[in-house]
Amino acid sequence: MKRRNFSAGFLGASLGAGGLLGPGLAGAQGGPVEGTHFVRLAQPMPAPSHGKLEVVEFFWYGCPHCHEFEPALEGWTKTLPADVLFRRAPVAFRPEPHGTHQRLYFAIETMGLIPALHRKIFYAIHNERQWLDKPADISAFVAKNGVDAAKFMDVFNSFTVQTKARQAHQLSESYKIDGVPALGVHGRFYTSGSLAGSNERALAVVDHLLKRLRSGG
Repeated sequence: MKRRNFSAGFLGASLGAGGLLGPGLAGAQGGPVEGTHFVRLAQPMPAPSHGKLEVVEFFWYGCPHCHEFEPALEGWTKTLPADVLFRRAPVAFRPEPHGTHQRLYFAIETMGLIPALHRKIFYAIHNERQWLDKPADISAFVAKNGVDAAKFMDVFNSFTVQTKARQAHQLSESYKIDGVPALGVHGRFYTSGSLAGSNERALAVVDHLLKRLRSGG
């Protein structure tokens, strides 16, 4: 989903990952093509201090394509080799509801609740039509899922979460992300379903870029 389409509605109509525009990889000679299936950043970012190859998923909980992409992405992350670090960066193209959802993600990350709640948040928004864009709704949701609501909201409103949100915004600006889901690779490249032909093909592009980085490319 592109930044400009967010104003069309909170959830919008799901087109499905396979329906996203973009040329398929099958026609690419010798693999994915720079400028077609992925983009090289004009200004590369410094290498992460952890020493691993880094992959970042840029997403928004309200995006139907991100919701549909999650099962494939989750399966792919389980196959990553030890030299790759995967992380998520929720985007906030505008303060609400994107900013609220951004802090919601970083609150569950801070509390170690991603395995328990990340997929449930997507399900609540897209299947149960719980917008989770108001503190009262978020509090009720986490309480329903066995989390101390008062403690959670303290974390949600904390300086730590606000700092993480600012850092995520800076990262998305550095990658020049204008739609989600998108995948950033080690501060050098990014791809997306619209570039690769589908979100699943974007994962194959990332695999290609990781191999390229290992060989010094």
